[in-house]
Amino acid sequence: MKRIFAFAFAALMIAAALAGCASAPKAGTTIKIGWIGSLTGDSAVWGTNESNMLKMLVEETNASGGLMGRQVELICYDTKGDANEAVNAARRIASQDGVCAIIGPNASSHCIAMQGVLEELKLSDISTCGTNPKITVDADTGAVHPYNFRVCFTDPYQGAIAGGYAYDELGFTKAAILYDISDDYSQGLTQYFIDTFTGRGGQIIAQEAFKKDDVDFRAQLTKIKETNPEVLFLPIYYKEVALIAKQARELGIEAVLMGGDGWPSDMLFEMAKEELQGSYIVNHLDVNDPEFAPLKEKFESKYNTTLEMNGYMAHDAYLVLVAAIEKAGGDGRAAITAALTEVSVEGVTGTIKLSAEDHNPIGKEGSIVKIEGDTYQFIQKYGAK
Repeated sequence: MKRIFAFAFAALMIAAALAGCASAPKAGTTIKIGWIGSLTGDSAVWGTNESNMLKMLVEETNASGGLMGRQVELICYDTKGDANEAVNAARRIASQDGVCAIIGPNASSHCIAMQGVLEELKLSDISTCGTNPKITVDADTGAVHPYNFRVCFTDPYQGAIAGGYAYDELGFTKAAILYDISDDYSQGLTQYFIDTFTGRGGQIIAQEAFKKDDVDFRAQLTKIKETNPEVLFLPIYYKEVALIAKQARELGIEAVLMGGDGWPSDMLFEMAKEELQGSYIVNHLDVNDPEFAPLKEKFESKYNTTLEMNGYMAHDAYLVLVAAIEKAGGDGRAAITAALTEVSVEGVTGTIKLSAEDHNPIGKEGSIVKIEGDTYQFIQKYGAK
């Protein structure tokens, strides 16, 4: 089914401000939306993709007449990859800048850290790629966090997709895992991969861990090699994936490598393309789908850089927020919060309808992609079962 990309958008000059971006129509006349994410540090490639996508969409919105007759103003803050910076940014953007809602951040730990500020100031946040369940639902009480929403699927769902696909579709029965013990995202995917894979009848024959900023994984990989796994699950980010892939192949590990949405980046190919051939990734969409070509071409022509997954997710978060603002009839925070679970949009990652029970998108499938040559080759859509 052809998706309708509800771009409403235009050509307003965006000036750099507040270590990020800020549009510049006259104060008091605009609908202000915020973005928080990493523009510096290891995650800058993703944060820059998100903020640039939002700049482009806001420009197009304003060029086509604005939102409900008002210009949209985008205000951005750089978290520098730090959760404390995210908390400070959320407080400033809410109290000083007066935004009606926030898009981002993509890091689960940053979203979780911001929860108290959002509740205090009654401001909604739509995470782009924050997949930890604790972003939207309290782990102890099961209560929904009233101001935290997301447009991506969760770690349990993503881990279950990976575990189910490895066993059911690829036929693997023996898996090893190497994960970041200091990272909530990595721990979440690990647990749900294990639950699903072993629940099907598979065995986890090795499980090794490392800590953030480690660069030598040979000790863990040597132990993994001794177990001779068919698949090595790496629920981590592209930088560590590339290092591990190179070291694993150097040690003679021939297992198929598999991971989640933390992998995709052009940097991955630059760092370890040959070693990652034949690897499988659970992603949010097929980035090479011809249906997405117009958006991809427009973005890459404008910014002279590759449109990453975070840019696609920022696009869909923007569509959801625009629909909620229109449903709310303006930029009142309370009305927007209520409207976020009442709207449904057709985004590039599929139909997005946020659940009132857990503030997660309902029924989103994952895309299984395989690294072949210089590209991510789409294999199939696959949902957790």
